[in-house]
Amino acid sequence: MSSNFIVHVTETDFQYEVLIHSRQRPVVVDFWAEWSIPNRTLDPILEKLAGEAAGAFRLAKLDVDTNPKIAAEYGVQGVPAIRAFRNGQVVAEFNGLRPEPAVREFLKALAPPASDLTVGRASSLLAAEKWTEAETLFREVLATNPDQPGALLGLARAALAQGQASLALPILREFPASKEYSAAEQLLPLARAMADLDLGELQQSDTAEDAAVFVNALRLASRGQILAALDGLLDVLRDRKQARGQEARKVFLGLLQVLGEDNAHTRQYRAELATILF
Repeated sequence: MSSNFIVHVTETDFQYEVLIHSRQRPVVVDFWAEWSIPNRTLDPILEKLAGEAAGAFRLAKLDVDTNPKIAAEYGVQGVPAIRAFRNGQVVAEFNGLRPEPAVREFLKALAPPASDLTVGRASSLLAAEKWTEAETLFREVLATNPDQPGALLGLARAALAQGQASLALPILREFPASKEYSAAEQLLPLARAMADLDLGELQQSDTAEDAAVFVNALRLASRGQILAALDGLLDVLRDRKQARGQEARKVFLGLLQVLGEDNAHTRQYRAELATILF
């Protein structure tokens, strides 16, 4: 069973591994139980097709006996029960055993447009911090669909990760209304600060030390050293007297948006920020 395409989830990580992940690609949740005889037939079919799909969708397996609250929330009264998620919502489902051809048709109907698949692959490259490869794919999508929000957001993220604020800023300023809009808004303070740094227009605060730490963090971000930049911004935020605290928080959140929720470091830094703020 390939861990890249198949995961075991619980009530603890369901929101992250299923709901949040489904913003990038469909997630098919297999509500199963050890004692279920039909599951012994259906589960190998699902796992086989997940492997064949090679990342077109994620298969998440949830044991109903140990996770009854999630099962009840999604109306599972018996197993097997299959629920397919996109953008955090159930978009298709079936209950009971189905033959492989019927399961194939069910999964085929979940397939997003080709451009969405490309955006999904590019987003996976962003999560792996392969910025230039991701940028290439996002540009391919935008060449034929210049208003595709996922590709626009991805290109802005890739540009900021490579210190190209001048490319990201106009995209974010004129971002189209979409589900990606709030993420674009979160990137905007980072893009503005990096652009001001490039132009030498970054305003100095009352204390030179305060400005130095903040500006140095931006310089690190512009060089692609995002984790070091985040560490520097945490230093600013730890000192409640720092005049740049509010701006540092916005830039910090922008950098987390650059990394994305699928990046291994994002949750760690969100937790550190929460510790400081609350």
